[in-house]
Amino acid sequence: MSGVENNRPFRLLLVSPPATTATELPTLQRLFEAGLQIFHLRKPGATSAKIEAYLKAVPRQYHGRVVLHGHYELAQHYRVGGLHLPAAARTTWAARAHLRQPGHTLSTSLHSLIELRQHRRCYDYVFLSPIFDSISKQGYGQAFALTEVQQQLQRLQQRRHYVPQVVALGGITPGNVAQVRAAGFAGAAVLGSVWQAADPVAAFRQLWREL
Repeated sequence: MSGVENNRPFRLLLVSPPATTATELPTLQRLFEAGLQIFHLRKPGATSAKIEAYLKAVPRQYHGRVVLHGHYELAQHYRVGGLHLPAAARTTWAARAHLRQPGHTLSTSLHSLIELRQHRRCYDYVFLSPIFDSISKQGYGQAFALTEVQQQLQRLQQRRHYVPQVVALGGITPGNVAQVRAAGFAGAAVLGSVWQAADPVAAFRQLWREL
């Protein structure tokens, strides 16, 4: 996959569909085998037991590529790669910060450039969304002018310690992922363009080919 071999740092992250399907876990293993390095396990409303069952179904060698969006206590028992805080979880994180284990990344979701300026130093990377009209969420439309985001990213990157890495989320497709990279994002997080494709693995590979 040409994108993996590109010298410029750029990451392609995958977010799980909100509801687990019968083919999801076998497909996920194929995606890991195809080169997927970061998988965000986001299942709104799922119980801790269901998330644990999901983790048990993922081959252990891939646990380090999984980022939890909730039930962070599982990180004490499974060697996941990181923890992600939805906006609602940020307010209570201080009481649960002890659940973060050495080596875990910490990320969050942001939805404005003001939030990016306010929260950027607290995380290893952040999702900024929606960059384009969402594929998976109806009515969740583009919230930014890409040129404005590019200018903001350029200002951040000029600082000596550029924290965090900013990842584009929302409506990322093979037709626009190169624009995301050119705008200065450190990566792109995808959901609908992969999971809603007839062949998710082929769709994932196509995204890399367009970088």
